[in-house]
This record gives sequence, C-alpha cells and structure tokens, in this order.
Amino acid sequence: MLHIASQGSPAPPSQPAGADAPSTCEIARACATGDRQAFHHLFLRYQHRVYSIALHYTSNPALAMDISQEVFVKLFSAIGSYRGESPFENWLFRIVANCCHDVHRRLRPTIPLEQLPAGADTAPSDPHTSDTARAVREQVARLPEELRMTVVLRYTEGLSYDEIATILACPPGTVASRLNRAHRELAKHLAYLQGRELA
Repeated sequence: MLHIASQGSPAPPSQPAGADAPSTCEIARACATGDRQAFHHLFLRYQHRVYSIALHYTSNPALAMDISQEVFVKLFSAIGSYRGESPFENWLFRIVANCCHDVHRRLRPTIPLEQLPAGADTAPSDPHTSDTARAVREQVARLPEELRMTVVLRYTEGLSYDEIATILACPPGTVASRLNRAHRELAKHLAYLQGRELA
C-alpha cells in the first residue's frame, strides 16, 4: 500500500534541475510501460498536492489520506490511457476530483467536519488568525459539493478558470458562476469575522 505523508511531514526532495531531470510526460510514459520506479517518482512528485486538495475538500485528515490512497491506486491503473494531449496535472486533478466526489456520495450522511490541525511549520502565532483560518476551512467544507471543489482548485492549487473547467468538464463561465456563489455563501457565514486579519 502506498504511504501518503500527512500534513506536517517533510516534503520530498526537489527534482534536480537541468536537462537530465525527466519531464512529467516522460515519467508518465515510463509508468505506462510498467516501470514501478517511474511510478514511485510520480508519486513523490504529486503526493502532497493530491493530499492538500483532498484535505481542503474534506477538512478531515484521515479521510483525505484515504482519498489520496484511492487516487494513486486509480492513477496506477489508468496511467496507460494518458496520451499527453492535455497537461498531466489537469488529468491527475480530474482523478482527484472524481475520487473526492465518490467519497462524498458514499459517506455523505456520516462525514464529520473535523477541525483541520495546522502544521507545525505553518501554525500562526496569533490565536485570532488561527481561529479565522479554521473558520474559513470549516465553512469551505460545508459548501455544496460542486462549489467546494471549484474553490479548492482555484485557491489551493491556484488554477485558472480554463484549467478548472477542463478538470471538472464544464464551461469556464460555470466555473466563474460557482466561484461567485461560493463567495456569497462564505461571506454570509463568515461576516462575523470582519475586522479580524485573514490568514
């Protein structure tokens, strides 16, 4: 079973710079031939980003780890279908989004909205800032499913409207509409935080 590093764990070493560093497409092609070392390389490159998306979507570290496991199992099974016609990250993040949606549907009645613990290296010293960040994360986790994933991809991964549209298979205008709706929902539920410094 793959081991997903939880928040607060040291990040994997950066890939060496220069012409000898393999591109993601090259690694993906090697994975498609059954090269397990290449798949391990791909896993190290993306494990933290996959976990981060799942964590911000669920606000539940244990559930985010389960989703991350499922993502890489599906990735290993489906890597042969990646043709390089679109950016690899868009293809991967669609798998992440689908896994999050699947888990949401399976566990919808029982998913707890647990408080997301801050990592030791990012925990703010100001308790008001900590409370604000926690409140924002919890409200994001309460957004309707389609709004939540759009917000996570936009603000956790910094993706463009076009990239999000590709991942979620919807027009860019729908992405903009979902973000506007999410902003209104968050503003309504977080109005009491006005005057505090946002994280």
